[in-house]
Amino acid sequence: MNLKLSNLKRQLEELYRTYDRKYLDSDPLKFLYNYIEHQDVEIAGIISSALAYGNVKQIFTSIENILGIMGSSPYEFVLSFDPLKDNPRFRNFKHRFNDGKDISLLLYYLRQIYEQHRTLGGFYLAGYSSKDTNIESSLSKFIERILKLDCSPFYSIGGLPKNAGVRYFLSSPANKSACKRMNLFLRWMVRNEDDIDPGIWTEISPSQLILPLDTHTARICRYIGLTERKNTSWKMALEVTENLKLLAPDDPVKYDFAICRLGILDICEHEYRNGVCEKCQLYSMCSIGNRNKNELK
Repeated sequence: MNLKLSNLKRQLEELYRTYDRKYLDSDPLKFLYNYIEHQDVEIAGIISSALAYGNVKQIFTSIENILGIMGSSPYEFVLSFDPLKDNPRFRNFKHRFNDGKDISLLLYYLRQIYEQHRTLGGFYLAGYSSKDTNIESSLSKFIERILKLDCSPFYSIGGLPKNAGVRYFLSSPANKSACKRMNLFLRWMVRNEDDIDPGIWTEISPSQLILPLDTHTARICRYIGLTERKNTSWKMALEVTENLKLLAPDDPVKYDFAICRLGILDICEHEYRNGVCEKCQLYSMCSIGNRNKNELK
């Protein structure tokens, strides 16, 4: 490992140790720890990750709203979900681009999945191969199979429209999207190397995960030389992950939670701030701090 990589790994490890489980309250991941049963954790995870866009306060309010309606067991709620009877319960729900109809259809999809498989993880594994370099193929198949499920109680003519809001929850690599929320969900389900992520899908290797790129992580990854791409896309997510594999080949997304704290907690700003940037643990590797731009070789 060359000197630049060695220094970056050292600083990311320090960041990783700093932003540990005590910072869970700043992340939608916290909602998953309200449940014990695997199916409840899966459902809380898919809902929390689906709504993980926009203002943090709004994200938390929306997740609390949905999970509150579902009661103590999201799994039991999903199994008995009746589109005609239960859809009105979400009528007033609104989260930026999505509304109650989108949530209801997502829950209806989940009901169909659990009627076929004991767990959501089992449904995912039907399209998974341990031989794959990463989860690109299995995630694409996962989303494709979900979107082929019945949606007739919501869209009775012509199937699921291309502009259906539920598609925003279920992004796919096939569409070149960075798939931040789906990669976030998979990180939560797969990683069990520390006490951050529940890691209940033990059949999938953390080495296959892709970094969940959002505006915060994409920006910071550019600052520290993990990518030079400007557009947040699947290609950027792959590039950043491949560079992180040089540092942590068995668990390349281990730094995601910590890096994201720099943005969520407003520690990292969009431009240099004297006396602020110097306090960041990644300062010496950061191009914004007027240091040498880092390019991984």
